[in-house]
Amino acid sequence: MEAQAVFHAVADPTRRQILDALREGGQPVGRLAGQFPISRTAIYKHLCVLQDAGLVTERKKGRERICELTPQPLRSVDEWLTHYRQFWTANLKRLKHYVEQEKVEQDKDK
Repeated sequence: MEAQAVFHAVADPTRRQILDALREGGQPVGRLAGQFPISRTAIYKHLCVLQDAGLVTERKKGRERICELTPQPLRSVDEWLTHYRQFWTANLKRLKHYVEQEKVEQDKDK
């Protein structure tokens, strides 16, 4: 799946909540829709975006449509975020070092 579609899909807070709900396992569309204060039609539109991004699959079980999480496309998001994790880790280490040096300097002045 294209990374841009995955980023677009997870940009919306309702879609992220749907993904969170599906982490526990597959759910019928009706039960999933009942967890949100928006219409079933709106949930269905969100599910379509998630399906287009490859994050959700749907299967029929009797009369119900069961939605399931497909987390593999999230790897592209994780890979992109890895660089920023490294960036923030390095910056926080520098900040810690700076604060510790300031404390040493202050202790010398006492």
